[in-house]
Order: sequence, then structure tokens, then C-alpha cells
Amino acid sequence: MFVNTSENFTGMTQGFGLDQAVAEAERCLLCHDAPCSKACPADTDPGTFIRKLRLKNVTGAIRTIKENNILGGACGVLCPAARLCEKECCATGIGRPVEIAKIQRFLVEHSWERNFKVFEPAAPNGKSVAVVGSGPAGLSCAAELAKQGCQVTIFEARPEAGGVIRYGVPSYRYDVNFLDHELREIKELGVEIRCNAPIRGAGEAENLLQKGYAAVFVATGLWDAARLNPEVSNVDGLMTSVEYLASLRDEQFEILRNKLKGSTVAVIGGGSVAIDCAESAAKLGAEDVYLVYRRSFVQMPAEEVERIEALAAGVHFLLLNQPVDFVINHHRKIMGLRLVRTRLDAAVGSGRRMPKEIPGSEWVLNADIVIEAIGNQAESGSQNWYPNVAVDRNRLIQADAETRQTSVAGIFAGGDIVRGPALVVDAVNDGKVAAKAILEQLSQQEA
Repeated sequence: MFVNTSENFTGMTQGFGLDQAVAEAERCLLCHDAPCSKACPADTDPGTFIRKLRLKNVTGAIRTIKENNILGGACGVLCPAARLCEKECCATGIGRPVEIAKIQRFLVEHSWERNFKVFEPAAPNGKSVAVVGSGPAGLSCAAELAKQGCQVTIFEARPEAGGVIRYGVPSYRYDVNFLDHELREIKELGVEIRCNAPIRGAGEAENLLQKGYAAVFVATGLWDAARLNPEVSNVDGLMTSVEYLASLRDEQFEILRNKLKGSTVAVIGGGSVAIDCAESAAKLGAEDVYLVYRRSFVQMPAEEVERIEALAAGVHFLLLNQPVDFVINHHRKIMGLRLVRTRLDAAVGSGRRMPKEIPGSEWVLNADIVIEAIGNQAESGSQNWYPNVAVDRNRLIQADAETRQTSVAGIFAGGDIVRGPALVVDAVNDGKVAAKAILEQLSQQEA
């Protein structure tokens, strides 16, 4: 439906049509106490919206999604449904699970095609709330507050809103036109989004309370890339996933294609971001792309379907190998990646078997480009933006799990800046939880 004309970046795969969605909904067993609904971190309630679609109440199904999850479209595309709602589907016992995410995506797209409006702007309640960051957590919180009449202002440091779902996902997985539809719905609720408006000065996030905002929700995300060797910088051919995916999102296809075409690319990591980097590098014409991961194929954090798609795109999976350093020539050009082979040791508390380096197995993988996709972390100095808010040793904000209240009265926080790298639905839920707590606090202040 949404098309990017650049070669090999043709936009998202076509979603369900009406007939497909209804046929899939009719496979639902109509469980009385739907386990799929319990398994959704954002409480989107698939049990209810699928039941309504099955009974031909299409608008009711759409309302269920959007009232529970303002980013229901994004979640329908990006959620790892196979290990969340679909994993709990009772139909699994007699065949395959209902394709919940595809039904959800269809219903949201259908609402746009029919210009169906779920919400009307609420009557103002006289309260203003500031949201710092326009990623999934910030957008979710802002929408929930606006529904109850709050005047919400989102401060976004980057040129456009969306956070990681705009700047951290390739267009063939999630098209920005799709995001823009959901942003429009949020703005129609009365939310103001100020882009190119960073809140990064000393104490600036806390100072918003002195500027007349009744509460502040901090959802800045994680934008510093974790590094294999933080001391290494200014090396031609070495880049982080943050830099690489941002260039991809800015549609710098020709620049990237000229850099990658015919080259050997090594991507470090085993998560969804690493898969995105590797698959897109293959699409951009790299001769060979190696995904280097220290554990086994089944232990990769990336979803199974993502791994299979990367294999189909021609990505080589170099497993049970631990990157230890880079090979750099005297011109500061990357030449390769130093590796040591690993074996899987006994499992630890998480249940995952731990990789253990094999002595004497060091070797070098020749590579022209190395992309580090080993995780993100809070920006250096971010704690100075809210100096009285408690943070942990990783600079993550400490917030109450039930309310997302921080150590400073009136300041709440959620999303990756609290959890560390997590799912879009987790961030959406954080925004909803924080909005509920903020509204309760505002109500108590009036009493």
C-alpha cells in the first residue's frame, strides 16, 4: 500500500484486505477469557476486536484498537506477535494461531481509507503537561492525557516526530507514511508536537514544572550506541547502527549504495536492529554481508521470521564468534574484524546458555565495512537534564512500575530510558500507565 520508489526499498509488504481479515477472524475460537488479550503488553484487547470483526462490526473493532492503543497500527506491524498474543492463541492447539497482528494492521489501515474518526477533541480541563520525546512512550502518554482534556506539548529534539519507529526502522519494514497517519490522529486530539526543540540544558526537564506545566513525562529513549571499543573513533568504514539506520531513513540510498556496493560488510549483533542493518546492506548491493553473533541461531533475540528473511536476502550468519577488536590500517580505514570462536557453556539464571571463548581460536574476518548493532544506551550527560531524578549506573531513570513516577514529584518517565531497549508495545503501555497516574495526581491536587 505504501511505496518507496528507490530500488530494493519498495515499502512495506501488502497487508490483509477485508476478505482476508474477516476469514482470519472467523478462525477465532471466541474464548470467553481470551488469553491473547492477557498477553498484549499494551492491553490492545485482540480478543474483543477480533470478535467484533467476526460479527461484522468493523467500526467497533477499530474503536477497540484505537481506544486502547493510539499506536495500534505501528504495533500491528512491528510487534513480535508470534511470542506475545499469537503465542497464547487457543487455535494453536488445533492448527495455527490466528494472525492477530495482520488483522490489527488491516483494521487500522481500513479506518484511514474510510476516513473514520474514532476521537473528538475533549473539552479542556485547564491543565498543561509536558512530554519530552516523541517516541512510542511519549506519543502514547500525550494521547491519553489529551483524551481527558489536558493541553499536552511534546518537545522533540529531532526534525520529525516518532523516535525509534521513525529513525530506527528501515522503510521496507515500517513506512513513515504509516507513522504519519497515526501522528495526525494524535495531533487531532489537540496534542502539540514541537520538533527541533531539545530539552537538554542543565536541569531543563525539571524546570518545565516551573514554567507552568503541571507534570512532565520524560521519554527520551536511548540514542547512544553501545560500542565494542569506545576508544576507537573516526575510522572510515566503521559505523554504529544508529548512524547507519538514520542515513537509511533519510533516504541517502545513493550515498550508501556507493559505499556498500561490492563490499564485504560485517554487522555485529543478533537482535532485530542487527538484522535490519544486515538485510538492508544486502539490498544496497554489498557483495557479502556477515551477521556476526557470539551465540547460536536459536538464541538470537531477533524474531524467527526476521532471521529467515535475512537468510533469504543472502546474509551469511557467522555464529559462535565473539568480536574482540577491529583491524584498522594506518589510513584509519577499517580492514576487518578480530574474532574468537566460542562454545555454549551452561545456562545461567536467564535460561540462555552462555558463550565461552575458545582459547587459541582467534582469527580475522576481512571486511570493508563494520556496523555495530550491539545495543543502545542513554546519552552521555543525559542525567544532567534532570539532576534530581534518580538514575541507575547505566543512566536509566528509576521509575515506579505501577505509576512511572520518578524520585521527583511531578516528573514521570517511561519507555527505553527506564526499561532499557524494549518493545514498542512496552513503551506504549508505559505511556498509558504514566498518563493514568498523572491524571490521578491532577485530580488529587484539585480536591
